[in-house]
This record gives sequence, structure tokens and C-alpha cells, in this order.
Amino acid sequence: MANSASNSRAWRIVHSEYSLGWGGQEHRVLAELSGFQARGAKVWLVAPPASQISARARAAGVPQVPLQAAKPAFLFSVIRLAAWLRREQIEVLNPHSSRDGWLLGLAGRLARVPFLVRTRHIDVDYPHPWISRHAYTTLADHILTTSDKITAHFRAMFHLPEDRVTTVPTGIDIKRFSPQGPAAQLHPEQGQVPLVGMVSVLRSWKGHTTFLEAAQLLQQEGLAARYVIVGDGPIRQGIEAEVAARGLENAVRLQGHREDVPEVLRALNLLVIPSTKHEGVPQIGLQALACQTPVVGSDAGGIPEIIRPGETGRIFPATQAAALARQIREALAEAAATRAFAVRGRAMVESRHSLEAMLDRLDALYRRHLPA
Repeated sequence: MANSASNSRAWRIVHSEYSLGWGGQEHRVLAELSGFQARGAKVWLVAPPASQISARARAAGVPQVPLQAAKPAFLFSVIRLAAWLRREQIEVLNPHSSRDGWLLGLAGRLARVPFLVRTRHIDVDYPHPWISRHAYTTLADHILTTSDKITAHFRAMFHLPEDRVTTVPTGIDIKRFSPQGPAAQLHPEQGQVPLVGMVSVLRSWKGHTTFLEAAQLLQQEGLAARYVIVGDGPIRQGIEAEVAARGLENAVRLQGHREDVPEVLRALNLLVIPSTKHEGVPQIGLQALACQTPVVGSDAGGIPEIIRPGETGRIFPATQAAALARQIREALAEAAATRAFAVRGRAMVESRHSLEAMLDRLDALYRRHLPA
């Protein structure tokens, strides 16, 4: 890459995140902050003190400013943050969620921060685009997205010129996510039969019902395989009930949230990403490819941008459980082709989607929009 850690400018960067939970979006925020901090930049996180990203940022040594976005204190918070942004001479300000987007966007304009960025991680429509447009134009100089599909949608929805939106998928730590290393123990029959898994926050649009329906079909067809669901979230009880209703108690294990994601991926014979909508380029897909774990993904969102049929994996139509079952069976049966896809996937991540490559692209974007 043209830019590197050795010649990266010592930017003064602030990211904000209002979410209290932990998922791909929050991981991306912390990855950018920690990455640029390691390159010598001054970075800060603005977030609620009770949020998970706040706790993880403290553990990572990232400085923070508490975010209080309650409506009665909104104007006071804007003024307080604007004064702080001016005092710290912040150069790059990047909100990630709706509420902090309005609050930090207004504070950034009031403080005359030279480069205001908004990052969108998922593909959604806005019920009142004439209002939402101001969050991405009046209160932002540039939009970052995690997939080309989100970029195209944003440009069309808000009538934005090509140079106002840039796609930068989340970069992967290719040393941590590697084929070499230990594997987690996820199922009592692991090693005896193929292990097929999902790794995601448990949300309605992640496609768990499609995954379980495909597992049931394959069990009825007599395929010797076992299934794991890794992650936690608001629909866990519903998933547990569905496992029982489909008679899959012996075949499916719910693992809950796990921090040892590389070890989990190395334990799987196949990762499934059956999302039904909203996806950008999913981090778990890139992480799996980096570990040379084969992937079957739906055609939702930005998944096909990295899981390319016949090149780095297999794709099926979103929500179509029978089609997913066929792709799982094919992936396990055609072992040589499946392994070749995974090897090419690792090479793609190394060349285009590493953490350093992401930071280089962001550094180049900052250089284009900020004075020397």
C-alpha cells in the first residue's frame, strides 16, 4: 500500500458510539481507534460509560469522553462536546449510531472540526429520508460504508455524488485469524462428523431459522453432521425453543458468546452466514476466510462481495433453507473444491482486507480531505 504505519500522520481522531451492546459495529470502532493509536495518532472514544465498548476501550488503553445523550440534556451536551472538540483540536470526527450522530454532528459543526465522517455498517431504509439526509450531508463531509451495496443504496437514497461515499470493509488481524493455532471444543461429536456453525449476534435478521430448517432437512436426509450456534442476543430463547420444536437437541448446540473466535472458526468444517437482510461485508466472513474455514453465505447485502461463488465460497438465495441444505451438502462432499475456495479466500484477505490495509485506506482518505 502507498501509506503505512511508518509514515501515517499523527491524526487527532474521535469516534462515537451510542450502543450499549457489542457486535461487529462496535468491534469496527475499537479496531480503528486502537489501530491508529498504535500508529501514533491521538484518539478518543465518546460513548456511554455503561456500554460494552467503553469497558473494552478502557482495557485497550483508549481515552474516553462520557456520552450523555438524554433529550433534556441534549443542547447542553452539544455545547459541552463542541468546547472539548475545539480545545483538543480534533481533526477527524466519526459518529456511528443515530443518536450520537446528531449530537456529535452538531457539536462538530459548532466546533468547526475540519473533517466530519459518518460510518454506516448495515443496509437499512429510512422512514423520513428528507430528515435523515441532513445527518449525512449537513452534519457530515463524507460517508463511509462497509460494502459496495450499502454505498450504492446510500448514493441513490440521498442523491449523493460518487466522491461523497467510500466503501471500506472492516480489516482483519491476519496474525490472530490464521489457519495455524488451536481449535475450540464445541460439540461432543466433534472430529467424528463434520461440524457446521454460525457465529453472530443473535438477531432476527441473521437467519437462524433458515440455518435450523436446513439442519433439519439434512438430518432427515441422513447427513452425518452436527451444528453449533455461537453468539448471544435478544432472540436466544426463541432459538432454543425452535431447536426443541424441530427435534434438533442432539444435533445442535448453542455456545453463547465467546471471545475465542479464531479457535471457534478453526474448529468448524463449514461456516454458514444465512443473513436475510441488512448485511454489509460481514466481519465473520472475512475472519473465516483468514482462518481458511470454508464458507456458505446468503446473497444478502455485501456477503457476495467476499464469498464469491466458485472462487472463495458458495452462495444461496437468502431465506431458502432447501438451497442452503444443498450447498452445505455439496461443500462437505466436494472437499477438494471447498478447500481450494478457502485457500483463495485467505489470499484475498491477506491482499485486500487486512487490518493494516483498512488503516492505510482510511489514512489516505484523511490525507485527501485535510490540509497538510
